[in-house]
Amino acid sequence: MATREAAGFATAEEVRRYIGGIFETAFADPELGPKLAAVGIVLAVECTEPDARLVIDTGSGTVHDDGPDAPAATATMAMSSAVSNAYWQGKVNLPMAMARKRITVSGEIGTLLKLAPLSKKLFPVYVERLRADGRDDLVVA
Repeated sequence: MATREAAGFATAEEVRRYIGGIFETAFADPELGPKLAAVGIVLAVECTEPDARLVIDTGSGTVHDDGPDAPAATATMAMSSAVSNAYWQGKVNLPMAMARKRITVSGEIGTLLKLAPLSKKLFPVYVERLRADGRDDLVVA
């Protein structure tokens, strides 16, 4: 499905709750947590519409709001919140989105791409969280 049909988040707090939350879920998972830690990337996720920036430290298993206390990112992914929402539902092909500039990346891109196979296990968890919160408006068909 084309991600332009996907809904985005209304506030930066929603970006933190859902995008940050999926990483927190992954860090707590007994299988995924250690694999993410082994990747050891500090990833900045920058969303537009609304503007929000999170810093995910896979080495320490923490999610930070942007600010002076956040660790320095070693890679950055930037996209609209609608693309981010669709990505976490398995509706966005990362290499194609990068080629089409729907997602821009910088920094340790090779390390960043190691996260993609791990994230696939979280797609159903993400959709389940949206539905549990009554956010069917964000679920991409």
